[in-house]
Amino acid sequence: MMIRAITKQFLTVALSSLLVLQGAPVEAAAQEVAPAAYPGQGAPLSAADLQQLVAPIALYPDALVAQILGAATFPDQIVAAAGWLKNQYLTGAPLANLVNAQQWDPSVKALTQFPSVLNNLASNLSWTSALGEAYHNQPSDIMSAVQFLRAKAQAAGNLKSGSQITVVQQAPQVIVIQPTNPQVVYVPAYNPTVVYGTPYVTPGYSTAAVVTTAVVAFGVGIAIGAAMSNNGWGYSYWNCNWHGGTVVYHSSGYYGNSAWHGGYYGSSATAYGPNGVAKAGNAYNPSTGTYARGASTTTAYGTQKVGQAYNPNTGAYAATHQASNAYGSYGSSVVSKNGNTAYTQHQTTSAGSVGSVQTSAGGKGVAASGAYGNNAAAGQTANGNKYAAANGNVYKNTGSGWNQTQGTSHNTSSYSGANSAAARGYGGQEKSSGSSAFSGSGSGWQSRQESARGSASRGGGGGWGGRR
Repeated sequence: MMIRAITKQFLTVALSSLLVLQGAPVEAAAQEVAPAAYPGQGAPLSAADLQQLVAPIALYPDALVAQILGAATFPDQIVAAAGWLKNQYLTGAPLANLVNAQQWDPSVKALTQFPSVLNNLASNLSWTSALGEAYHNQPSDIMSAVQFLRAKAQAAGNLKSGSQITVVQQAPQVIVIQPTNPQVVYVPAYNPTVVYGTPYVTPGYSTAAVVTTAVVAFGVGIAIGAAMSNNGWGYSYWNCNWHGGTVVYHSSGYYGNSAWHGGYYGSSATAYGPNGVAKAGNAYNPSTGTYARGASTTTAYGTQKVGQAYNPNTGAYAATHQASNAYGSYGSSVVSKNGNTAYTQHQTTSAGSVGSVQTSAGGKGVAASGAYGNNAAAGQTANGNKYAAANGNVYKNTGSGWNQTQGTSHNTSSYSGANSAAARGYGGQEKSSGSSAFSGSGSGWQSRQESARGSASRGGGGGWGGRR
């Protein structure tokens, strides 16, 4: 849709301005210092709750567990990386070089070597977010939960060494899982409800490829040779410190996103330059599953703001583009859910105000108010019924011609009932104002693409799609 393209373009420009003005990438920093105390909201999760959270990944090799726990504190980056990866056709070192140029946390970059794992995290965002929150707030507890489940799977006879993984009882309370071939990593697949001997059901987690038996299965091995490790964030740089209770990255404790507060993740940046100010920000709300981002620029020529919000759990999407300058203000928005979409646009200038709405079901509406107080409006329902109003007079057309339903008849040709341009809702101009509620093509209804632009016409009338 055009509104999405325009919003994406403006966001790109705004974010690019930030990068140019600041001279450095904007990204959330990751902690290497352990939280002094429990920093989360509400009470810490119980051991049973944590075991449910880690059940889908507890039997993964140690380094992969480390990457997942770190990356889960960046759910917005996981979504971005998973979407980006689907459009890439390179593998090995060429892909790693492209990943290296992205502004993602090292843990997220590392998971691009394991597309199935990254996609699973992106497809189960509420679980991913809860996992990241639990690791950031209770790192040692969540590491203990992993070890508890490994011991249960081993006792049930479902965790054994083989050609894909080597299982070592390093200490009474520590079971280490490593690739049998150090150059090839196999991602295990298993059903958490049976593999541990006790059913574990993880809230907010589902997969279309759950193994139906308690046996741990494996997919195709993924090579992690030296070429994949030269970037500094590859598989070999990650591990788990089971005794210290933390993820290890480059031999140091790694606690994930330092901007994480009770699961509500957000970041923002502001940059000042000789031509104005640029701002950008993004946020994720795990309670609702909603992702949002926005940007704005302010220069001598005016202000522009854009925003987007999307909830993958409900399919709801919304975007807006608002602007103002010396000639007035204007904007457009789109909302979509369950296959139904509505587009709106508005403009206010010295000549008056005009606004319109159009839905994917076929409904339409437009209204205007002139500088001298005169007003007009017209609408059409999805079934084709038409309605119009002008200065207190109301008309309708349900298929048998126009009929006045309210107000007094006018003798002038501009308000002559069925023959009135305002009553028809197509074209027509208020003689006293010089502005039109239905300016443009004469039909009164611009195309959906033109309507979505919401562009100003630099002052005259209520025209849409003038200046781009």
